[in-house]
Amino acid sequence: MPGASLPKRAALASLALMALGALAAAHAHPDIYDAAVARPGRSADDLKRDAIDHPAELLRLAGIKPGMQVADFMAADGYYSELASYIVGPTGRVLLLNNATWDYWSGNHWKERVEGRLPNVEHRTIDAEHVAVPDGSLDAVLLVKAYHDFYAIDDDPVAKWPRFDVGRVVGEIARMLKPGGTVLLVDHSARPGTATSAATPLHRIDEAYARQEFEKHGFALVRSSDVLRRPDDPRDQISYKGPMVGKTDRFVMVFERR
Repeated sequence: MPGASLPKRAALASLALMALGALAAAHAHPDIYDAAVARPGRSADDLKRDAIDHPAELLRLAGIKPGMQVADFMAADGYYSELASYIVGPTGRVLLLNNATWDYWSGNHWKERVEGRLPNVEHRTIDAEHVAVPDGSLDAVLLVKAYHDFYAIDDDPVAKWPRFDVGRVVGEIARMLKPGGTVLLVDHSARPGTATSAATPLHRIDEAYARQEFEKHGFALVRSSDVLRRPDDPRDQISYKGPMVGKTDRFVMVFERR
């Protein structure tokens, strides 16, 4: 500023240096989400998955915070349970919830992830239609790449996948959440207008249908993200094996319980 006095110019320069210092500090100290992903001791398989799932972005979008009570619903081996445990910290808690079939599918690998490592994570084997979690006790629910499975029919005699009343399952999620609590819903996209018909053959679900079903149970869509979009996905191939593994178009929505 040409006409400014020396003291004023000095003050402006000081403010500029403070701003630069704050910016440098922000880059030097990652936020809690990036720090969770960068935590030492995470497995090599998880580190590979990070590049595909962008978990820091998703958990940031979901608003997971220290001290929260969070359920990772149909969590499989607990990839997101571990990351959430770092974020909620010692004053928070994460419930790693699987039904018996999901425990079987995951090979019970949640044990090596949790036991002796994550004291604020509790595994429970549940009935998804009758979850023994008190009303209004949760701040957030993570439902990642699992919602479509409630509509899928699997006649494997070993896995014994049950038939679900999906409305009851979503009602249980609503019941467990506090008013204002959130659901992070991530799933493999089916072609528009296909509703649930791709759930069994392709393990995908129509995004618009999923949104409608949550809204019917008192949820409001508050945020979404395109971070997992893959426009090159034709959405006509099975999601969990073969050439589409890690390459599917996935929708990301955050709902709030009203």
